[in-house]
Amino acid sequence: MPNHWHLVLWPAKAADLSVFIGWVCSTHVRRWREHRHNVGEGHLYQGRFKSFPVQQGPPLYRVLSYVEGNARRAKRVEQAEAWPYGSLYTGERAAEHRVVLTPWPVPRPGDWTAQVNRGITEAELNRLRLHILRGRPLGSAAWTDQAARRMGLESSLRDRGRPRKKREEQ
Repeated sequence: MPNHWHLVLWPAKAADLSVFIGWVCSTHVRRWREHRHNVGEGHLYQGRFKSFPVQQGPPLYRVLSYVEGNARRAKRVEQAEAWPYGSLYTGERAAEHRVVLTPWPVPRPGDWTAQVNRGITEAELNRLRLHILRGRPLGSAAWTDQAARRMGLESSLRDRGRPRKKREEQ
């Protein structure tokens, strides 16, 4: 996308994620500024990267579908596999564009491209955006509660702001 990018990463250790993203972003900024000869001319990125833990299985496939279907949802292409910067790209120069850091950690469904092109519902999209915004673990209710406790993300499960005061009945 012209103004953002997505990565689905499976770090060996939780600390690896911030280190890797920091390296990717600083390297990208240096390269971008060098190429455009505008060193020191303001921010390139706005804010910290967004991340949230995802349970294996259907929640992970939903996130992967969201990421790979992004250009299609933004109406940049009619089919996800036509976006030259996506991992589904099948165009004439696909071999040159494709960068695979590692194989998928889970089996890719046989009809994956068709699934991505079917898209996700508005409700699923809104739910994913909430998890992205809040850093809330995504998965079954039991898995989400357990992951939030284990990773210290309990606040991501609560609504934002101060809890409402309970009115005493008169």
